[in-house]
Order: sequence, then structure tokens, then C-alpha cells
Amino acid sequence: MSDQLSRYLIKGRIVTMDAADTVLNAGFLAIDAGRIVAVLDAKALPPPGFETSPVIKTQGTIFPGLIELHNHLSYDILRLWDVPKLFTNRDQWNQGETYRKLITGPMAVLGRTPGYLEAIVRYVECKSLLCGVTTSQGIGLASNAGIKRFYRGYVRNVEQTTEADLPEAGTSIADIEANNAAMFLARLERETCMLLHLSEGVDNTARKHFLSLKMASGAWAIAPSLAGIHSVGLKTEDLDVMQAHGASVIWSPFSNFLLYGKTADVAGMKARGIRIGLGSDWSPSGSKNLLGELKVARLVSAESGGIFTDKELVSMVTREAAGILQWQNSLGSLEPGKRADYLVIGTTSGDPYTALIKSRETNIKLVAIDGTPRYGLPTLMTRFGPMTESLKLGGAKRALNFSDENADPLVGTLTLNEAQKRLTDGLKRLKELAIELENPIVRDTVLGVGEATTQWFLVLNHDEPQGIALRPHLPFGPNAAPTGLRASEALMAAVPLSQLLEPLPLDALTVASDPTFLTRVAGQKNLPDYIKQGLPTLY
Repeated sequence: MSDQLSRYLIKGRIVTMDAADTVLNAGFLAIDAGRIVAVLDAKALPPPGFETSPVIKTQGTIFPGLIELHNHLSYDILRLWDVPKLFTNRDQWNQGETYRKLITGPMAVLGRTPGYLEAIVRYVECKSLLCGVTTSQGIGLASNAGIKRFYRGYVRNVEQTTEADLPEAGTSIADIEANNAAMFLARLERETCMLLHLSEGVDNTARKHFLSLKMASGAWAIAPSLAGIHSVGLKTEDLDVMQAHGASVIWSPFSNFLLYGKTADVAGMKARGIRIGLGSDWSPSGSKNLLGELKVARLVSAESGGIFTDKELVSMVTREAAGILQWQNSLGSLEPGKRADYLVIGTTSGDPYTALIKSRETNIKLVAIDGTPRYGLPTLMTRFGPMTESLKLGGAKRALNFSDENADPLVGTLTLNEAQKRLTDGLKRLKELAIELENPIVRDTVLGVGEATTQWFLVLNHDEPQGIALRPHLPFGPNAAPTGLRASEALMAAVPLSQLLEPLPLDALTVASDPTFLTRVAGQKNLPDYIKQGLPTLY
């Protein structure tokens, strides 16, 4: 972009997350056209071509941008659900009117009402960006013309990269692949990475999702591309199978404890060398953001005797996550030739990995993607070019930069402030909006039915709509019944949303701007006390 600085030196303590775990207590990154040209000690001379380049002094610690491998972003405008009881598998909690009233229903209404879709994608992308995330799962869209795509935002989208060095990951499979082991395996073998839900829960029903991957021949429908999300139901012998086939796991401990009172056997995974990534899942029953999920992971690790070091936890959202995606040559560490995705925290003393995990969102000073700062302190952001919006976070001023000639036209120049206003209003008027959508005449007018204008809608993938599966549903047992109830099937005979929905509050962008979040966490029925008591100490 012509109005943004593209060649510069950025100084600070540098945590490279390279294979040698190199940390420069005082160093600089030389960045040009979105790539890292050099990583050098602060006393070294700038590389050729950088002799007169601007020097940005961060007075902070620089990390690779955080990579989140599991988040249903479309739902992240919703507040943390007060989970009513202990569940044993995924097929239990995503049924019934409470779930529709608080989660599926509100998103179905806003996701199909013009004016709210763009507000949702702007808002939830900012929730990720403000905690240092530079890569996440994408937001699915569908049009009245039958077109499907992902929102092209500023935070990287693992499903739709359009970049040769960033192979696209799969996060869903066709229904036919979900129900046929041979076709499922063939799909896995075609892909570099498939992020799919696997054995979510603690009972035999949850485990069947894994056991059904064993084919009649005795072979397993598992390949190195498989990254099993949650995997709470896997037993010791199941982990041996995962290890033997080179599969990996995406860990979401906060969501697991909120729903099931237990999380995956990550100690067993580590002992077997199974690669682990981290994801916050979604805001209704998970951490508000990936920074919060790191805190929960640290508490769980400590409670079990220190399974992971803080360095190992940070690696789950940097180099290990990049490795799961097969992006290790381009992202996940700060090294010459790689893309310049990074974040800066305002701490320079002590163990850097611990400092990141203990950081509040207000401690993040700068977040850049492809070398272009997208969020941070105004004093740093203005060194690179003009800002597009100012905001306050925990009483401190911050700035956003959403200028881009290739920005997705769906959102365009919509500001975060305007998106927040629209969503606050829409969540208050859910019943009214539902009535409009249920009225055929009003609905057809609003949605442009029969017109040439393309209208986009939100794809609520968590509920596995027609044609989309987030996990295998392979037949298992003597009756060869498909494993797992699809949430969309459970909701087919439900009452109209206009008779069910009530006003809801918009979830705050960060914990720093949400004075009730930790109180609501403390009231959760299934969380162990060490998480309830320990989480506030990490904020």
C-alpha cells in the first residue's frame, strides 16, 4: 500500500520461536514488503538496503503472530453461556430450546438480516486481532445465488489463503465423506491439513467417533493431515493409534471443562510426541480469545504437575500450529524469508513466554500481518502510516488500520464502532427481526428474493447445516448406525424463533473491557476450583 511504510526496522526483545528457541534481549527485525529480511542483534549493522530505513523502537517484546486453530468465529458476538449441567458428549448440549434461544437462534436471525452480517465479521475479527491473533479459522458465507466462500479479512484465514506457500486447510467435509470411511480417508490423503472435531466428550458415545475410523480391513481412516479437535474421549490405546498415523490434536481446555468437567489427555499426547495446537473454540462456551485460552492451558498444566513449560504452551500457538497447517516455511517463527506476522507486548523483563501468557489484552502494543500493522498503540501505529479508527481498551487509547485496496467489499469501510452499535441494537431487537424473517412478504423483500442483487448470509457451521459436516459420522456397531446426532437435525421441528428469542447483550471485545467476565466464570458449575481461582491471577 502506497500510504503505508513497507521497509523498516523494528526493535525490541525478540522471541523468534525458531528451532533453537533463540531470544535476542535487544535486537531488530528488518522487514521489507511483508517479509522478514533479517533478524539481528541490536548492535549489528542494518542489512544492505536498510541503511536509511525508519527504526521503530517498541520498548517491548516481539513474538510471532498467534495462530488459532479452532474458533467458530461467527458466534463470537455472544456472551459466555451459563452451562446448566454436566454433559458427557457433544450430542447432548447442542439440542433443546435453551441452545436455540441463546446461541443458534440469535445467530440465525442476525446472519440473515441485511446490515448485520458485515457487522458480525468486523466485530469478531477485531476480537481476535486485539489479543494478538494473526491467523484463525474463517467465517463462512453463502449467497442467494448459491455461491459459497469465506470472508476475506485482515486476520489470516486457514481455509482460503490464495497463497501458494500457505496451503489451505479443510475444516469441514461433505456429508458423503462423513459417512463413508474409504471416502473420508481419501479426502484426508488429498489434503495437507484437516481440522475436524473428533471424540468430543467423555463417554462411549464420544469415543465411538474415533473407533468408527477403524475400517473392516483393520486399517484406520487416519492420516497425518488429520488434526482432531477436542479429542477428549480418546483413551491410551487411541493415542497410540493417533501417534502411529502421525495425526495431531487441537486442544480447547476451557470449553472442555465448561461442558464436560474434563479435558483431553494432553500428558499422554506429549509423551507420544503428538503435535498439539490450541484453540478457544467460541465465546458461548470457551475463552473470549486465544490469550485467555493460553492462561487456562497453563492452569491445567500446572494442576497436573507441570505438563508443559510456558515455552511449550506458546509454541502451540506459533511454530507447532504452523507445523500442523504445513505452514512452517512461511509462518510460526521470526526468521529470514518468512512472513512478517508479529505481535508486541509491553514487557521486556523476566521470562518472555511467561510474560506473554500473563499479559492482559491491554499489554499488547502492536499487531502486524504481512508487515502491515493492523492494531496497536497510536504512537506506534502512526509511524507506519495513517490510522483508520481509534478506540479505547481498558481506558487506554488504541488504533486500527483497516486500509487495504483489496479489502473484502462485503464489509468495506465499516468501522468497529459502527459494527458494535449495529450488533448491540440487533441483539436487543431479536424478536422483532425474527418476526420479519418469518413473514414471507417482508422476508422476500428484505432478502432480495427474485432480484439480481446478491445477498450474503452467515454460514453457521457449528450446527452442521445441510451438506456440511465438521466431524466424521461413520457407521459403528452391530446396527451400523452413523455416529453423532447432527444439531441441525435435532432442531428441525422447533418452535418459531419469534416465540423464543429475547434481548441479549453483546459480548465485550476483551476481558479488559468486560468487568463481569471473571465473575461469570466463577459461577460456572463444571469448572474446577483451581481454574476459577487461578484465572483472575493471570489477568
